[in-house]
Amino acid sequence: MTTSHDVLNQLRTDWRHLAHRGSSTTALHRLRERHVDAPLTGIEDLGDLVDALEVRGGRSVTERARLVQVMLEEAADPDIHRALLQTLLPGIVNVCRQFRFGAGVVTEPSETVSVAISLASELLTQWAGQSRPYAAPDILSALRARVRRWLLKEKAATQVLNGLDDDVAAPINSPLEIRLAGYRGGPHDRLARLTYARVYEGRSWRELGSSDHCAPQSLQNELQRFAYRFLV
Repeated sequence: MTTSHDVLNQLRTDWRHLAHRGSSTTALHRLRERHVDAPLTGIEDLGDLVDALEVRGGRSVTERARLVQVMLEEAADPDIHRALLQTLLPGIVNVCRQFRFGAGVVTEPSETVSVAISLASELLTQWAGQSRPYAAPDILSALRARVRRWLLKEKAATQVLNGLDDDVAAPINSPLEIRLAGYRGGPHDRLARLTYARVYEGRSWRELGSSDHCAPQSLQNELQRFAYRFLV
């Protein structure tokens, strides 16, 4: 079983190999040249920079904020992107903790951590070049919104798929019924009709497979893919 600690430890292990390599030193030198006012005294590479950004790194809150600001401005550089992601890991974990690591929605805490890290990396790519005086809080605030949307989607997907697996007909006039109606008459009409028959009429997979001239298991897999892609 993979745990959230395994995911984080792997990132930290990878960072130890990346922190002081030649490209890390070169990236730091470019950062210093482009931001002469940044408090980079005594820092020789991105490994030193990440260390300095820790709470016990010897920099003031104002200095740390300025350093993260310039890192985001230069986050199009892959090495700086990676260093900034490493710096934000504690905050990313805290975001996951606020959502109880997806408890009740996903089965493995590591999945929530992995998705949050991926979403944070996407944010850094999208925001690279922006100058934000409060870059770290801004990034983590945006990350919270994205993790929330992901968890809501996962919860909705679970409800839809449970409806497909349940042999009891669901109550009508639900949001899912409205969404299914929107696909009637279009390219997904067949799948919408079959999903409706399964969820709202309680028809068995054997019945549906027979009427659709396909194997019940194949139909079940097809409707699950349709539900996840179009109904959540």
